[in-house]
Amino acid sequence: MTDSLLQVDQLSIAYPTRHGQLGTAKQEPIWSVDGVSFELRAGDRLGLVGESGCGKSTLGRALLRLLPAGSVTQGSIQFAGQSVLDLTPSALRRFRGESVALVFQDPMTRLDALMTIGDHCVETLQAHQPKLSRSQAKDRAIAVLEAVKIPANRWAQYPHEFSGGMRQRVAIALALLLNPKLIVADEPTTSLDVTVSAQILQELTRLCSERDMALLLISHDLALVGEYCDRIAVMHSGKFVETGETQSVLTHPQHDYTRSLLQAALHVQAIDASQTPNPAPQTSTLATPLLRLQNLTKHYSLESNLIARLVSGKGQTLKAVDDITLEIYPGETLGLVGESGCGKSTLSRTILQLVRPTSGRVEFLGRNLPDLARAAMQRQRRQMQMIFQDPRACLNPKMTVGQSIADPLLIHQLATPIAAKKTVLEMLERVRLTPAAAYYSCYPSELSGGQQQRVAIARALITRPQLVICDEPVSMLDATVQAQVLDLMQELKQEFHLTYLFITHDLWVARYFCDRIAVMQAGKIVELGQTHDIFTNPQHPYTQTLLQAAPLLRRG
Repeated sequence: MTDSLLQVDQLSIAYPTRHGQLGTAKQEPIWSVDGVSFELRAGDRLGLVGESGCGKSTLGRALLRLLPAGSVTQGSIQFAGQSVLDLTPSALRRFRGESVALVFQDPMTRLDALMTIGDHCVETLQAHQPKLSRSQAKDRAIAVLEAVKIPANRWAQYPHEFSGGMRQRVAIALALLLNPKLIVADEPTTSLDVTVSAQILQELTRLCSERDMALLLISHDLALVGEYCDRIAVMHSGKFVETGETQSVLTHPQHDYTRSLLQAALHVQAIDASQTPNPAPQTSTLATPLLRLQNLTKHYSLESNLIARLVSGKGQTLKAVDDITLEIYPGETLGLVGESGCGKSTLSRTILQLVRPTSGRVEFLGRNLPDLARAAMQRQRRQMQMIFQDPRACLNPKMTVGQSIADPLLIHQLATPIAAKKTVLEMLERVRLTPAAAYYSCYPSELSGGQQQRVAIARALITRPQLVICDEPVSMLDATVQAQVLDLMQELKQEFHLTYLFITHDLWVARYFCDRIAVMQAGKIVELGQTHDIFTNPQHPYTQTLLQAAPLLRRG
């Protein structure tokens, strides 16, 4: 007899082919998960780590039977003594949410853009507990939302009115509503800043202890797993290559692949704070800034109900960017760090004039961008490009890689189609997507996350901009690919004489990559200084809080 909550025995999973068939009997399935066995008991916290494509997410989804139709599954999954693979549709519906809940990496996978946050919560509760009144459901939901730092006054707002990090907090709250016995968290804090990430994981691990709830934490962040998980499983090419107590695996890894993961993570984290991977540019006070922000503000009106507006005469105002004055000099990398929702992404979009500022100046190359006409602003944008957190956000799935990268050249009339193709092939070589001709004809869906991000970098640089705004460009990548992309971006900075505004919630990446750091809180810059000074002698209490919350990979 066993007290295991979850037992997985020799589990193998193969996805269907493009035509929905695995092929003839002569063709062996391609196993995304290959002969995996493990067990979880109530209260266990298991971290599952490995590079993108190793099968981590496939395994997590298999536990809830969320695989595409036509997938082949071999082996067994037992939960509380019952076969998950044999559950009837009605039993499976209850199982999902009440027994096991899944937190996705992308919160919009879970959220309906046409429903308020409150409606999401009430629907989830009443679907499983139909006798619960709306008032009772609301009271219970507000308590859970407040546990993940979502205030009750945002109950009636929609997902698009939340930052990415706050949307993820809502998704985690939805997973907790029904008090499941197991949480499968698939990269749940990738889009969250260090303080909120720490709060969320502290809350999850506290609940595991208090309610005997198990946690399977799927992550590429070894430091995170090291801090919050008791055990670790290292996955490579569909197999578990090493399992054990977390500190034992992290301090005395036995498998070569585990050692390579640790080496890649330490490549970023272990750098001394007084050093940078490349010499910092000299930004004399006499130098002319490439970008100057003066008293820049961006305020949003939060819709309130009609009666409240009639009584007060106005609605609530969100000060996303609040009176910021900042200078960025040619050739430097300025890091912008702060909690989710503090205004970092809004600031970047205001600089690019994707959203118009409420007031203030955005001077780029000596010209105030808000004063420019539409045509003049379009010409100026070829000198200002952006790399997004999710490369899929800027890559059209119906366009080939070559077409996507060439598009800016054609939009700005910088090259003929024939010349553009030649330039694109050269850029593909430069971002190390070789052979370039093969990648030129691929579609984004055929590439890994790291390869997609290299395409996004190539697209951003194809117009030879002077300023590149990088909005969390490596946060969705595993440790090995993250280090490769960061080193590539440093090389390209030197070669193309770039200036970076680097937005990140990963303080160790900021320390590794940036010359200066600006710390943002509630729409304001609360501290600005050289990277070494920020990390060794932080002045503002908020900066100190961020540094204390950042998980550090410990080697012993």
